[in-house]
Amino acid sequence: MPVLLNCQSLTKSFGTRVLFENLTFGMDDTERLGLIGPNGSGKSTLLKILAGLETFDTGLLNMRKNLRAGYVPQNDTFAEGDTPWSILYTAAADLHLDERETCNRINAVLGRINYPQEGREAGMETLSGGWRKRISIARELVREPDLLLMDEPTNHLDLEGILWLEKLLASARFACLLVSHDRWFLEKACNRVMELNRAYPDGFFAMQGSYSDFLLKREEFLAGQQQAQRSLESKVRREIEWLRRGPPARTTKSQARIDGAGRMIDNLSDLRQRNSQGSRVTIEFTSSDRQANKLLTMKNVNKSLGRKTLIDDLSLVLSPGMKLGLLGRNGSGKTTFLRLLTGELQPDSGTIERAEKLRVVYFDQARQQLDQQQTLRRALAPSGGDLVTFREQPIHVTGWAKRFLFRAEQLDMAVKALSGGEQARILIARLMLQPADLLLLDEPTNDLDIPSLEVLEDSLAEFPGAVVLVTHDRYMLTRLSSELLSLDGEGAANIYTDYAQWERARAGVLAEESARKDEARKAERKDAGDSSASKKPKKLSYMEQREFDGIEAQILEAEKSLEACQKELEIPEVASDPKKLLSVCQALADAQAQIDGLYARWQELGEKQK
Repeated sequence: MPVLLNCQSLTKSFGTRVLFENLTFGMDDTERLGLIGPNGSGKSTLLKILAGLETFDTGLLNMRKNLRAGYVPQNDTFAEGDTPWSILYTAAADLHLDERETCNRINAVLGRINYPQEGREAGMETLSGGWRKRISIARELVREPDLLLMDEPTNHLDLEGILWLEKLLASARFACLLVSHDRWFLEKACNRVMELNRAYPDGFFAMQGSYSDFLLKREEFLAGQQQAQRSLESKVRREIEWLRRGPPARTTKSQARIDGAGRMIDNLSDLRQRNSQGSRVTIEFTSSDRQANKLLTMKNVNKSLGRKTLIDDLSLVLSPGMKLGLLGRNGSGKTTFLRLLTGELQPDSGTIERAEKLRVVYFDQARQQLDQQQTLRRALAPSGGDLVTFREQPIHVTGWAKRFLFRAEQLDMAVKALSGGEQARILIARLMLQPADLLLLDEPTNDLDIPSLEVLEDSLAEFPGAVVLVTHDRYMLTRLSSELLSLDGEGAANIYTDYAQWERARAGVLAEESARKDEARKAERKDAGDSSASKKPKKLSYMEQREFDGIEAQILEAEKSLEACQKELEIPEVASDPKKLLSVCQALADAQAQIDGLYARWQELGEKQK
């Protein structure tokens, strides 16, 4: 396979802190590489180095000549007055296309991200976080990159958006390297996974295959490394005992054994250090241990914002031990639902009954509970002083910070100087100090690394109270949720037993929508055909008229090819064979590009005929 890039012994430090060193890996043009690792391991920095936005200290970075690399940062940035159309037009400016080609390409890309026609001149400040993320991706797609670098691309996307992105990457003709903590997304989107972590001898561990394949091989490797440590410890103990007895004479043979023992001790120290890298945050939510059958009851609740009905006639009971997952597109009313539960908002009609002195703890995805100017010390111990009280036991703030993987020297840093993952851990630490009957968690997984997500899941699974969880992390939803509540943004709310049931229902709705669009498109083409047959063309040449007369048949044929490719992608044998999958994805992308081109030409000839 053609090599896109090759890194040899890359090292990067910030001051005295080494992010990674002697990092060596390459990528070819068929790879969708998922990059994972603990917070602070250098994932985002590595992406910036590959994008040319950051320099490395030592090593070599070779990229294929004329390689077009796109970069989607973790946080979207747009200028004042930008619109979706202007952003893509500016991005395409250096491609030296004529006006018609530029417009056709922009229309095709906006179509690929499912952006509505009527909002293409809307100001970016009016768009949701999900649409801003899609436009960020589209800005790079319009340049037709060979390699797309994406840092946490699922952040701010709702579940519909993540499913769209998975479909986009499955049919992409470019390679991609993406940083993500979304385990389900990694499983679906990647054919190779690499982890940056000092637990490995080379500072990283990479495996061809899916994320689940990677987990199996990583577990085998780390178990082997632990076994190697135990074996070496036994050998070192024997050598130390021999050294303590004292060799009778400093012969060449005994001196060699002494030197070998020294090397063994050094190797053991190195192994111990690597095997100790798995430090994890400790998360334990405190329950009030309330004994009640019902914590909160909603009866026939209705809620609208402006003229938009978000919740219509909803009845629901939250009981101890219940884990309710909340699904819905951005803007469908998930946060409004949580604010109704807290009492911050009141229903337009219906009732919400809460158990007496109900204790509610709320994780806000916007993190407005955090004062960005505060120091970490004050954020972790908001009552003042250097002690916090956890489950009636006083703990020094230094020890409390260590529990959440903060270093002592960070205590006097401002919250705004900390990473997104670190800020999420601060908020979790503060919530743990509050006894709760009901936990309301609005996107708690954003910015958390995978080890922290796993600990958070364990804590929520053991929490005896009720939990309402808003997250796009399908792995967490599947593992924790006893029920799923889906809001459609138009008032309807449906209960599902698990994520698989919701996905089947969604597939049925999408199939119905697709059938309606196909019928509308066929009717539109029929009307256009009838019109062209009854009216004499005014401005088409003989060859153009022949092209126009035959273009409908070409579109139908291309759509059949597209449908065949889509069905082939659903075949398990194809999905599990990287070569077959790549071939089908390539054919799918070609068919879609052909359809886009035919429609553009059909519209052009139709306009010319008027």
